[in-house]
Amino acid sequence: MLAKLNAALIWGRMSNGLFRVARSASDDSPSLLKMLLSRHTKRRELMLLLGGAAVTWPFVLRAQQKAIPVTGFLGGSASPGPFAPLLAAFRQGLSETGYVEGQNLAIEYRWAEGHYDQLPALAADLVARKVDLIATGNVASALAAKSATSTIPIVFVSAGDPVADGLVASLARPGGNLSGVSVMSTELSAKRLELLSELVPQARVIALLVNPNDPNAESIMRDVQEAARAKGVQLHILKAGTESEIDAAFASIVQRHAGALVINADPIFFSRRDQLVALASRHAVPVIYAWRDATASGGLISYGASIAAVFREAGIYAGKILKGAKPADLPVQQPTKFELVINLKTAQAIGLIVPQALLARADEVIE
Repeated sequence: MLAKLNAALIWGRMSNGLFRVARSASDDSPSLLKMLLSRHTKRRELMLLLGGAAVTWPFVLRAQQKAIPVTGFLGGSASPGPFAPLLAAFRQGLSETGYVEGQNLAIEYRWAEGHYDQLPALAADLVARKVDLIATGNVASALAAKSATSTIPIVFVSAGDPVADGLVASLARPGGNLSGVSVMSTELSAKRLELLSELVPQARVIALLVNPNDPNAESIMRDVQEAARAKGVQLHILKAGTESEIDAAFASIVQRHAGALVINADPIFFSRRDQLVALASRHAVPVIYAWRDATASGGLISYGASIAAVFREAGIYAGKILKGAKPADLPVQQPTKFELVINLKTAQAIGLIVPQALLARADEVIE
């Protein structure tokens, strides 16, 4: 009898919080449930039966859970709240390959929120949890993940040059366990200064705001400094990685009478875009951003790739890898379109007249 009961329990299932016991294979045999409840059933047999089910079910449930892939998401500079639109784009890319969080995919999130020294431990935690893939939101996170594992696939979003940063061997053939999307924002930093100088030709001093924790900070400052010399303007470099440091940076802009500001493309500045837009408005400072999101929120001008589209592509790559593709065989993607967005309402609010030549080149004008 115990053999029949154990077989029935193993093939049973959980439904509405009740454990349903299957009927015996023979229609002529008495109901197993009745046998369980029968006063003739020995107490010892019942306890053995329940003990066997308690041992069997954790293994069954663990096997079911393992069938669902788990992706880790490692965020370096950003906070989860302001980063929500980019996470939505990432999940959209995953869904286009057939993976939906909460249905056939689990995502574990880890956020350093600007504390870069925490990234190695956060990456190691994801590796210890044996996730099937790690997605990263910036270069520092990608480097931490790469140091933590050489076997778990990693999909990165990089603002700089993935080859120069040591993430991949080449764009066409990444090699190793990493691939992803390069935003090319670092290369566009000098272009942003040129656009801002065209928008505010009277500015003889232009400030540059960078995150000192960004691995590309030095190359960005060097490139923008060369662009400033070519334009015949003085460059004032400011460094900030926290909310209070951003406040202090704007105070310095006012003290030094900088006529405009270039904000580098860094996740910490994306997550603090509302603060940046508010400070620029309060001090009437013309500012160029790397993301349309800031201009749509009241910023003056932005130039760069659609960051949401970039994270969507990263989600598509993650889905392909979960389906069996190898990162080494997936070329690093790069955006082919860069958007110039100008907010005329903001320009009017700070008393700035936008040159018609610049308006004519804009991909979008917010009025």
